Amino acid sequence: MIKSFHDLEVYNLSYGIAMEIFRLTKTFPKEELYSLTSQIVRSSRSISSNIVEGWAKRIYENKFKVHLIDSLGSTAETANWILFAKDCKYITQDQFNTLNEKLDRIGKMLTKLHQNWKSTNSGISNLEHPISNL
Repeated sequence: MIKSFHDLEVYNLSYGIAMEIFRLTKTFPKEELYSLTSQIVRSSRSISSNIVEGWAKRIYENKFKVHLIDSLGSTAETANWILFAKDCKYITQDQFNTLNEKLDRIGKMLTKLHQNWKSTNSGISNLEHPISNL
């Protein structure tokens, strides 16, 4: 049973990639601090943050689902920013591939969670693991 956003694998993966991206951006040039660095860190953090905000409103199924869609949008935005980082030679092709694969998995998990989530009166899903088999 899912009792907390911490029980959602997609939350844990999205939080982890945000921290990974934060660490990677420490090596970006200083002139990118208020542009690419700021944008990629904010969009990556927004993925898990939207999951948490939606979780707080989960008793209203549609509110939760809207935040999952916002999280999906932040996932796509982050994928675009890592493409810029690769093309600017701030990250390697291998780093790009790893991040891109993780973001793709997160996107698929968010989509599956959105499709399968059904709130109960307590706001807890009646699904044991709505994103299994990914």
